[in-house]
Amino acid sequence: MRVTHVITRLIVGGAQENTVSTVLGLRQKPGVTVDLVSGPTHGPEGTLEGELAFDPVLLTVVPELVRPVQPITDWQAFRRLTHLFQTTRPDIVHTHSGKAGILGRLAARRAGVPLIIHAIHGPSFGNFQSARANWMFRNAERYAARATDHFTVVADAMRDQYLAAGIGRPEQYTKIFSGFRLEPYLQAVNDPARRAQYGLAPEDVVVGKIARLFELKGHDDLFAAAPELVRRCPRLKFLLVGDGPWRERFAGLARAAGLERHFIFTGLVPPSEVPALVGIMDVLVHLSLREGLPRALPQALAAARPVVAYDCDGAREVCLDGRTGFLLRPGDRTGLTERLVQLADQPGLRTELGRAGQAYVRGNFAVEKMVADTHTLYVRLAAERGLPT
Repeated sequence: MRVTHVITRLIVGGAQENTVSTVLGLRQKPGVTVDLVSGPTHGPEGTLEGELAFDPVLLTVVPELVRPVQPITDWQAFRRLTHLFQTTRPDIVHTHSGKAGILGRLAARRAGVPLIIHAIHGPSFGNFQSARANWMFRNAERYAARATDHFTVVADAMRDQYLAAGIGRPEQYTKIFSGFRLEPYLQAVNDPARRAQYGLAPEDVVVGKIARLFELKGHDDLFAAAPELVRRCPRLKFLLVGDGPWRERFAGLARAAGLERHFIFTGLVPPSEVPALVGIMDVLVHLSLREGLPRALPQALAAARPVVAYDCDGAREVCLDGRTGFLLRPGDRTGLTERLVQLADQPGLRTELGRAGQAYVRGNFAVEKMVADTHTLYVRLAAERGLPT
């Protein structure tokens, strides 16, 4: 069975880490040959290309496959992908992300690929964008669905949103949680030396956030709530993990509020360093307004850290309100303040929620389970179509 995955870019992010982990895991399955096609990766978000560098044939970069809508370049990318699939003749093409998802599926159908799967890591349309963009992307997804045999989703919320938009049929969807290596998070500790590296004292209550420093990630709400939070709990510190084009803007907000010493920007860190940073957090917040199922939530819970999240897309499938953390209405800054103060003041509650979350994640988010579930799906779908398995 030959499988080709296609993604728009390999920045440091949840969908990209999911895809790379899936490709590397499938390489260990007998009878499976797998490779990955990506557009070029550059910018402050970093790149995961190095994780595939050990095998020069594992990754193919298509220069024309870029994220912005550029009709001429997109047509060139479509032709390049079509030729690639006609040459390598995969049994399965599994696409990821918006642009690669559209062009990759259409090119696979043009090339006669027997089985075409699309992974939905997050919505490509919705009220987070303009009405024109929403209409365009919704209809593009409907069109590409005609060339799609099956969908994988990281959360039931993604399936429900796409079905409500008239995309696919219920039997075409399979949920596979976005798994990761649990061990580094299970072993994460609140290391005083690591805290000291970031100017954090042992008695500080650290609220962490792991996300690109960009729009729709909810940082503005955290900065808006910060003055009241610090007034009520002067020991609070905010550890922002990640980088992005809005870093200077957020640093300016911290200065304007006189809270420079309460906000710590780690900058871009490799995924291998994230568990140690989660270890020095007491709580993780995730306030995104557009997400499939944010990996930061199960990663924090794997380290037995409670979470506070906006009830957006699939967050409720891991942030179980009152059991593993607290779920808030998007934009509820008052609720955000109250819940963070509550957790800051009650270390016993933090422990209780964190332990429950850790038990839940152990059973659902191991990378081995994600790869096994994906392989099982391939075998089933291939058998249904008479393909070699």
